[in-house]
Amino acid sequence: MSDRYGDDVLSEDRRRRARARPVEVRAETGTVVEDVETGWCGAVVRVEKAGGVHVVHLEDRHGRTRAFPLGPGFHVDGAPVTLAAPRASATARLSVARAAERRTASGSRAVHGRRAIVAKGARIFVEGRHDAELVEKVWGADLRVEGVVVEMLDGLDDLTEVVRRFAPDRGRRMGVLVDHLLPGTKEWRVVG
Repeated sequence: MSDRYGDDVLSEDRRRRARARPVEVRAETGTVVEDVETGWCGAVVRVEKAGGVHVVHLEDRHGRTRAFPLGPGFHVDGAPVTLAAPRASATARLSVARAAERRTASGSRAVHGRRAIVAKGARIFVEGRHDAELVEKVWGADLRVEGVVVEMLDGLDDLTEVVRRFAPDRGRRMGVLVDHLLPGTKEWRVVG
């Protein structure tokens, strides 16, 4: 007589059963995936980096969208997968590189084909080496186009002498960038 229900399901050693290992799948637009934890099922509409984490946005059949962190915990066609960021195409990488060339470190439009002009009577005196280097790194290209020079101040103690030597007037402008501008500090008293 044959056993119409097959072998005893409880007799199998579950630890020895081969588990399906998740495969890495690129989160390409249109790929339908299911989040295992919530059961949300939808098509990939975009992948972005938010707060240092890659996030995939899934749109369900009703047009609602939810975001999930990329990684393990998804199914594609019932099989476990690990979602990974899509690879950028060569043309996309090239357009990103070209866009970066069109901007300065501060984010303004880069001026190409024009050399920095000879410094006018314009200076920005910045207190401290770190801050002066930061201003130069971020806004240096923008300032050079306008003929403005960034100069470091060793401290505010000699600011009066710096102003006297520079001798600002209508044609010679200057600015001073001071840090630690808190009430009661030396910087507060000098600037205030």
